[in-house]
Amino acid sequence: MTDTKFPRHPPTGISVIVVGAGFAGLAAAIECDRKGHSVTLLEKVPSISEITAIGDIISFDPNGSVAFARWPGVIDAMEAIARQTKHLDLYHHEGAFVTRQSFAHETAWGRRINGHRGQLHDIIYRHAVARGTIDIRLGQRVEDYFETDDPPQAGVVANGARLVADVVIAAEGVRSRGRKIVLGFDENPKSSGYAVYRAWFPSDEVAKNPLLAPLVVNGDTHQGFIGPDIHFLCSSIKGGKEVNWVFTHIDDGNIEESWQFPGKPEEALTYLDGWCPIVRELVKATPPGRLIDHKLVYRDPLPTFISPRARIALIGDSAHPFLPTSIQGASQSIEDGVVLASCLERSGRADIPRALRAYEKLRYARVHRAQAMGPQTRERWHKADWTKVWKNPELIHLVREPWLLNFDAEKDAYDRYDEVVAELDADHKARL
Repeated sequence: MTDTKFPRHPPTGISVIVVGAGFAGLAAAIECDRKGHSVTLLEKVPSISEITAIGDIISFDPNGSVAFARWPGVIDAMEAIARQTKHLDLYHHEGAFVTRQSFAHETAWGRRINGHRGQLHDIIYRHAVARGTIDIRLGQRVEDYFETDDPPQAGVVANGARLVADVVIAAEGVRSRGRKIVLGFDENPKSSGYAVYRAWFPSDEVAKNPLLAPLVVNGDTHQGFIGPDIHFLCSSIKGGKEVNWVFTHIDDGNIEESWQFPGKPEEALTYLDGWCPIVRELVKATPPGRLIDHKLVYRDPLPTFISPRARIALIGDSAHPFLPTSIQGASQSIEDGVVLASCLERSGRADIPRALRAYEKLRYARVHRAQAMGPQTRERWHKADWTKVWKNPELIHLVREPWLLNFDAEKDAYDRYDEVVAELDADHKARL
């Protein structure tokens, strides 16, 4: 590595186009830059403020934040605005306290970052800009993807112009156009059957309400309320100065209308009949314009994350959308970018298809195992057998397992790359 403010591995000569400047795309761009690749990052919005203005909570577990610790200044800046809690208090939807789940032991695995989606994104984006070696182009709408054998390259059509590179990384989310070249056909996202109301706002008025004040006046808090087919999570952050809440409910709308749109507190309250006063009062306290109704969509598991010529790779939600109850979607998207950049470094420019196949093999089983935790947690909460829960409250604890959280994707990729490539080569010979 060079001894600079932003250390980079020696140049690899590999050119990379990353499509999408969300968390997955930024992670891929930064990690590719760290590892010596030449990066062009394309984002469709003309101003990054259109992304950073989005206000709801996002969570990065230790397996995701380990990457941030390698980006100078990023992890400390994120932690400074993150929620400072080490436990989750869980309640019955009618108000009775059930159990406290502690996360204190997870500090041995790394840092947990829970904070404002837009503000955390802004920290990472500013780091990408500050590196000075990533070609960031805003206002670039990608219309198509392509790859060729002669010369061996991949590319995109953005704003009518063709751009080419050695490899293209599609990080546009569930509606990524890159999925078509991987699958060979167009497909539409499907409704998960659930939607989410989510809100974030200053806590000034909440602090004046005697019922709600305990949520914000003593620093940061984190609480969950479990009821039939609904779970309601709320927390305060920045020393209680801001408050957020989110609840998942059965979606009775049309997925074709919009994936998210402004919500109204009075509409949200119709799902909460019979719920405890603290939940209903918090919803009522939400200021105008601070509530979003977000439809949860999913894709069927893909047979592959890479294109036929293995020059284009899907990462993040483009490859594997997560439900919020997994609490892993963001972390897995960071892992994707880390692993793909590492595989490209190990392969070198001479064998990029091998790198992409190694990336897929390293990621596929792990990411789908993590993905399955979303529906499992939702069902554990929404279909809780309270006769059993009152006897054993840990039945509604979040599953927090070392195989998932105590994990360094970069180390794993470096350690297992040769083994994985050998397996791929053996599989290829066996098919001949």
